[in-house]
Parts: sequence; C-alpha cells; structure tokens
Amino acid sequence: MVDAATSSRVALVTGANRGIGRAIAAGLAERGLTALLTARDPSQGEAAAAGLRDKGLSVAAHQLDVTDQASVDRVAAWVEKAYGRLDVLVNNAGAYYDEDQAALTADLRIVQAAFDVNVLGPWRMCEALIPLMRRHHYGRVVNVSSGSGAFAEAGAGTPAYSVSKAGLNMLTVKLAAELRGTGILVNAVCPGWVRTRMGGRAAPRSPEQGADTPIWLATLPADGPTGGFFRDRRRIPW
Repeated sequence: MVDAATSSRVALVTGANRGIGRAIAAGLAERGLTALLTARDPSQGEAAAAGLRDKGLSVAAHQLDVTDQASVDRVAAWVEKAYGRLDVLVNNAGAYYDEDQAALTADLRIVQAAFDVNVLGPWRMCEALIPLMRRHHYGRVVNVSSGSGAFAEAGAGTPAYSVSKAGLNMLTVKLAAELRGTGILVNAVCPGWVRTRMGGRAAPRSPEQGADTPIWLATLPADGPTGGFFRDRRRIPW
C-alpha cells in the first residue's frame, strides 16, 4: 500500500537501464515513488523507462555518465528544476569486474578507471544531490557494493573491482557519520551473485532478487540503520 508521503518522493538510480538497476527503479516505482532512471546511453535509458511507464509506473529517464562531472551536474540541475527535491539516491552503476587480473601485475589504468566509476562516481553523485535531501531533512543513500570489496570475504582476484568496492564501503561509513542526525541514512549493499551482464547466466539470483535489499534500504523508516553493509536485509562484516 502506498501512502501519501511515499507517493511524493523522488528516487534516482544510476546505471538503471538494465539488470539490478532497472529492477531497483521498477521496485521503487511500484512502491509509489517517482523513479528517475539514468544511463550512459540516453536511448537505452529512455527505452527502459518507457517499458516501465507502459505498466503505469511513474518513471523518467536522463542521460548520465558518473565519471563526467559535467554530466553529474546536468542531472542534478534537472532534478532540482523538474522535481525540486530528491529523497533517494541509489548508486548502482559499476564496472570493471577484472577476473583476468592479479594484484601484483594489474594494469593500473584499469584500476584507475574502476575507481572513477565505482568510488568517485558515487562520490560525485552524493556531493551533487545530498544537498537536495538536506532541504527536506530526509534522504536514503544506497551504495551498491559487493562482497568482493569486504575484507571479511577477500581473497585473490578481481583487484581493481574489489579494491574500488572497498573504497565505496569506506565512503559509505564516512558519509553516514557526517550525516548522522540529519534524517539522511547511508548504507552499502551486496546484492549477491545476480544474472546480469557482469554476473553472467550461471548466477543463482534474478535481478529482482538482487534488488530486494537495495529497495529495502531505500525505503527504511526514520529509525532504520545507517553506516552499515547489508546482504539479504542482514548486516554483514566489512
């Protein structure tokens, strides 16, 4: 059931033209939020949004490259002008799952590119859009991370991806600490191994299953957790 407060809220999801991002955007829209679906390719973003609008959901699309500050600024200006608020930010866009690399011999150009997408991308988005949340003393920030970035689960392999996701986890902790008491909750999530372009067809989880915990974190009540790392709606070690 959708209440009046939820129906007035606006959520932005990065990397939302397919996979987990699209499932998160759809799930939030199904719960009554206006979902802003962003993608690097504007035609793919609009196609995904149109498919959800055909189901009667409140969804809009905008081009976004999280590695481009000008692109981030354009999205922030659009959100402010068109909606005057932002209540939920889901930093879902991610890249460079480098299974073919080892830490000792990694191509540092790939590492740098992974950091630009997986750490600096969410950081740019938070700096640009959290000020809109502060206006209403309400916000939910969800950083889509990975167990690959957890020290508790770390092993060899995927160095660029894993180290950058560990950086995203630390960013989550820092933002949550700075925003404590403001009404803005910031958490990280591991969606599990999901059947996406990155996860592959052998993954056991559907995009909708992977989206469940991000959606839960995006709609937490005022007394919900902040500064945590979650999988299957349960806190997991960093």
